[in-house]
Amino acid sequence: MARQGMETPKIYIETHGCKLNEADTQNLSKQLIEAGYRLTVTPERANVHIVNTCTVTHVADKKARQAIRKAKRINKQSLLVVTGCYVERSPEAVSQLEGIDLLIGNRMKHSIVEDISTLLNFVSPKAQVSPSPDEESIAANALRPMIKIQEGCNQVCSYCIVPKVRGTERSVDPNTLIKMVNKASQEGHMEVVLTGTQLGSYGFDLVDASLNTLLSRVLKETTIPRLRVSSLQPQEINDELIQLWDNKRLCPHFHLPLQSGSSTVLSRMRRRYSVEHYRQAVEKIRARLPSATITTDVIVGFPGESEKQFTETYNLCKEIKFANLHLFPYSSRPGTSAYYLSNKVGTKDIRARMNLMLNLAKLQASDYKKSILGTTSKVLWETHKKIGNATTWSGLTDNYIRVTTTSDKPLRNVITPVELEKFTNGVVWARIL
Repeated sequence: MARQGMETPKIYIETHGCKLNEADTQNLSKQLIEAGYRLTVTPERANVHIVNTCTVTHVADKKARQAIRKAKRINKQSLLVVTGCYVERSPEAVSQLEGIDLLIGNRMKHSIVEDISTLLNFVSPKAQVSPSPDEESIAANALRPMIKIQEGCNQVCSYCIVPKVRGTERSVDPNTLIKMVNKASQEGHMEVVLTGTQLGSYGFDLVDASLNTLLSRVLKETTIPRLRVSSLQPQEINDELIQLWDNKRLCPHFHLPLQSGSSTVLSRMRRRYSVEHYRQAVEKIRARLPSATITTDVIVGFPGESEKQFTETYNLCKEIKFANLHLFPYSSRPGTSAYYLSNKVGTKDIRARMNLMLNLAKLQASDYKKSILGTTSKVLWETHKKIGNATTWSGLTDNYIRVTTTSDKPLRNVITPVELEKFTNGVVWARIL
């Protein structure tokens, strides 16, 4: 399609799923730019359309199939590349979809740029292509780079397909990670997000390395203003780890997946903690970091979940008062041990339980935002839009609350102190101090 001397191919990347997939996409974007490609935020203009898929639930699979079909409808001439976890789990099923030019699972992602270049017959120019306006737009959406510190999971929870599509746990060398954080800082980023499949296991396969030592080194050997840890397991919360958050550069937001508020269900899920362990983790965080936000994931309708066990989950969530609840109806994944469990919860019951949990989640999110009004925080401003004559900015507090303000100043990628003033129609409004 494209040869040296011809117009530089434009690539559009669509990303589904978790922060780990976002990290993969950010890494791929850098590789493509270094290879001489241009990125675009407009699929209609793309020579190549990449769909980076998720497969954590059957809904994620459906979303991937819809995206693949839509990509070809939008631009029949573009090369369609499908990669990610859905491809890794079900390459045969994905290959049956029409219009796919290149299928690449997670284990072969390292060759994706080379494979695209081969299909396009594109020879990379010797000089790196300078960023286009489209690339600047993409950069605006990546103010907080995702840095993958490890990949894979050895925990093998009974419902989870991730170990099959991400493999066993592998940690990235800490010296490499320090360089990546310093590079992000040199590029002007104000925050990085450390992500992975199982962050708390970081370093088990390295010498004298752990998440604690990595965080200590990043705080000591870099100057990045904000450092965010994407997710931790409750059994990984200990005094030594929490003490690191005394350094204000570590963002006081903890995403602690609960999955169920019944210890019996947790055992069947093969989770490595009990309800009491979870409570203790929350208490440790709140005792040392009163302003920290705690968010969670809950699976509704796991096989065998009784009405009593669901009520235990509902009551625990009500007790803990999460800032945000991510809710998932149980999705049966072939290849997981839970797939073979009997006593499946009926669709009608799952729907009823989901409605109860969704109402609780909405109430708790609203109550939490009201509770922080009148407090001060620091916000990294990200995007803006014009409403009439006013310019409104959207950004994230260090404890992961989305807030809005009005300002004519150029605030993108700027951290400012704010007072959280009001909560209207689901929006927290802040005043810059």
